[in-house]
Amino acid sequence: MKYRILIEEDEDGIFVAECPSLPGCISQGKTREEVLANIKDAISGYLSSLKKHNEPIPPPIYEEILEVN
Repeated sequence: MKYRILIEEDEDGIFVAECPSLPGCISQGKTREEVLANIKDAISGYLSSLKKHNEPIPPPIYEEILEVN
């Protein structure tokens, strides 16, 4: 499944990632590579917890890029 994430670099140079489809699913890292690995792990844990508690799993996203002239 694919989930959209947002990555920002804070004022201290730390990268923060969040997954808007999964409220509260946030992670951080010293580099983009580290934050990507950390948010992937956080999403996996979040989805595992939803399954364990028989909660609905948010559907994956489908994204298109459109060029408008």
